Amino acid sequence: MTAERAGAPAASEASSSVRRLGWLYVVGGGGGLAAAIALILEKLATLANPDHVPTCTLTPVVSCGSVMDSAQATAFGFPNPLLGIGGFAVVVTVGVVLLCGFRPPRWFWLGMQTGTTFGVGFVHWLIYSSLYDIGALCPYCMVVWVVTIPIFWYTTLHNLTSGHLTPGGRPVALVLARYHTVVLTLWYLAIVVLVFEAFWFYWRTLL
Repeated sequence: MTAERAGAPAASEASSSVRRLGWLYVVGGGGGLAAAIALILEKLATLANPDHVPTCTLTPVVSCGSVMDSAQATAFGFPNPLLGIGGFAVVVTVGVVLLCGFRPPRWFWLGMQTGTTFGVGFVHWLIYSSLYDIGALCPYCMVVWVVTIPIFWYTTLHNLTSGHLTPGGRPVALVLARYHTVVLTLWYLAIVVLVFEAFWFYWRTLL
């Protein structure tokens, strides 16, 4: 009886953690999906009319057009937003089924880990390309940056604390989970600093 009572709070906390992850997938994945759809619509409009100015082209630096015209925008031979539409649609779907009470097996979580790791790696390559190769910022792309990072981060934390990745690494995972917002804040802050540094020549003209 004592063991059952001791296990009940742990099970309840695990269920609560999965539900929070489900909400993150629905909200974050929905935001990323909307941004990817907006980008592909702008791309189609540009293909239909070469003189079309994307709605997210605001200044020489904040310019979706410059990003969409770059080689990096078709890294796999087709527009990157198509990857976003497919990937974020999966994330939203997973979020919905988690909120409905589905508790996936380990192989499922490993698949989510693989997908989110690819996503966050690809996003950081695009961040580097935007700052140092293309020299422009795409607002819709930045929405994708913002939502992909926490989706990866909290998927990883869940897999670590649940023992899906490294069964022996749970103590370290629990420490990371305790300071999860600190890590996320520093992550975002580092990107903001890089953006300001890369485009300081432009930002100082606005002061």
